[in-house]
Amino acid sequence: MIALPRWVTAAACVGALFLLLPLVAVAAEVDWAEFIPLVTSESSLAALSLSLRTATVSTLLCILLGVPLALALARLRFPGKRLVRALVLLPLVLPPVVSGIALLYTFGRQGLLGGALEVLGVQIAFSTAAVILAQTFVALPFLVLSLEGALRTAGTRYEAVAATLGAGPGTVLRRVTVPLVLPGLASGAVLSFARCLGEFGATLAFAGSLEGVTRTLPLEIYLQRETDADAAVALSLVLVVVAVTVVGLSYRSTAPSERAVRA
Repeated sequence: MIALPRWVTAAACVGALFLLLPLVAVAAEVDWAEFIPLVTSESSLAALSLSLRTATVSTLLCILLGVPLALALARLRFPGKRLVRALVLLPLVLPPVVSGIALLYTFGRQGLLGGALEVLGVQIAFSTAAVILAQTFVALPFLVLSLEGALRTAGTRYEAVAATLGAGPGTVLRRVTVPLVLPGLASGAVLSFARCLGEFGATLAFAGSLEGVTRTLPLEIYLQRETDADAAVALSLVLVVVAVTVVGLSYRSTAPSERAVRA
């Protein structure tokens, strides 16, 4: 084990406390006697159910779109690659409400694609589909970053050997590349799910807040904060527990590769 200066350890402790104390404060503020009734009200269960369902679908979309993007960024050389990477990562730094407005002016009735979709009888804005698109938009970079890093770490020598032995691109991808980076893919998918579950700003701007249709758990917490602070705190704790569980699963999914590195 490498020794660190004492000031580094002290600063690390301060940083950990800075992140931990607000979570402790939320837990301390919960009305435990009324916790179960608060988190099992009809509106709370509807919001939680909607969040879990939309986050699951959004995560699947992130995998379908993010895996090819990560493969292209990690393995291909093409003009404008840096620009493409910057655009892919842009949702990480955009204010969520700006992301929501951008989606609204793309898929809304008067948006870039909204008019054509309206002709086809498809309305996306202020629907459950809008929630899924908003979540996918903000969570996709997490999967791309995680998987691209795993691809670069794995290198290309095993893929090159497989190609030399006569395996086609599809076979190499299926039998060599994906198994090599599976922990990175799993980690990225779990982090994307967590980001989808906590999405607020883009969802509010693009999907609105219709109970049972677009009102996810973060939106329910925001509304409850104005009318029932105890319910807002209780639901916040539920979201914290889910997020901690998801992040814990993410770290667990990377454990095999970490053990391999240490070996």
